[in-house]
Amino acid sequence: MGVSEFGAQIRAEVSKAVVGQERALENVLVAILANGHVLLEGVPGVAKTLMIRAISKALDLPFSRVQFTPDLMPSDIIGTNVFDPKTTDFRLHKGPIFTSILLADEINRTPPKSQAALLEAMEERQATIDGVRYPLPEPFLVFATQNPIEFEGTYPLPEAQQDRFLLKVLLEYPPTEVELEVLRRFHAGFRSLKLEEAGIQPVANLESLKAARAEVDQVVIEDKILAYILNIVQATRTSNELFVGASPRAGQALVSCSKATAALRGRNFVIPDDVKGLAPAVLRHRVVLRPEAEIEGLTVDRILHGLIEAQPVPR
Repeated sequence: MGVSEFGAQIRAEVSKAVVGQERALENVLVAILANGHVLLEGVPGVAKTLMIRAISKALDLPFSRVQFTPDLMPSDIIGTNVFDPKTTDFRLHKGPIFTSILLADEINRTPPKSQAALLEAMEERQATIDGVRYPLPEPFLVFATQNPIEFEGTYPLPEAQQDRFLLKVLLEYPPTEVELEVLRRFHAGFRSLKLEEAGIQPVANLESLKAARAEVDQVVIEDKILAYILNIVQATRTSNELFVGASPRAGQALVSCSKATAALRGRNFVIPDDVKGLAPAVLRHRVVLRPEAEIEGLTVDRILHGLIEAQPVPR
């Protein structure tokens, strides 16, 4: 099964539960193929959680969900050693992080100490419990959600942790015709809490995912495309509207995502449109807007769009 067929089958299964959000779904598939984590941002009720649950069923991979709250402790995420009075010994109780797909729901509702519990896992694919390192399953992917409009009781993610996310994907309100279909399905009896009733079938597994990733690795990206990516990344560092530009890791992420996008679209080579389409999702959480630009009503995405359009497109 090729990458384009792999993506088409996953989309077909997810569409049984999720209506619309095609761009967000493609971005999530890109991250899965590129072995990266995703930060999903959107108001409540736009299918962030539902999409990830549906994808995990279609991929037939272990899934865990952690609801991040102000009283969440690091041990609630990674686990702890529990004393067993019968054996008078400590027994390891692994936390929900020991899974393949981890949904970190409302990640910005927990204090930095608990947020940081994910850092080692996201970067090194391991967890340290009482000084002992434990490898996490392969694959290990974090999909974190956050609400863009609530500030009361939230803790903004530190830049270092945001940088560990390969993509920041925005889920917006659906267009009228899509929302009408959502209402039709609800009227017909579909409930997101009963996802099993949607009839989603496993159409992939760990082996087919590894094969798809191997195909992505073989995608060709010419030097002129690499130079185009570098120009976009460096433009964020010289922009007068941005206080902090993107790091070299952003360029690496854009290379990986562009190759995955090309493979999903049935090509073994990257074109400039692959780069342009993914650049905002790769960069928006890695740059910081200047306060004066924010006062003027500018947004990160608007500035990024201008920077991307200003770069000469390779022919």
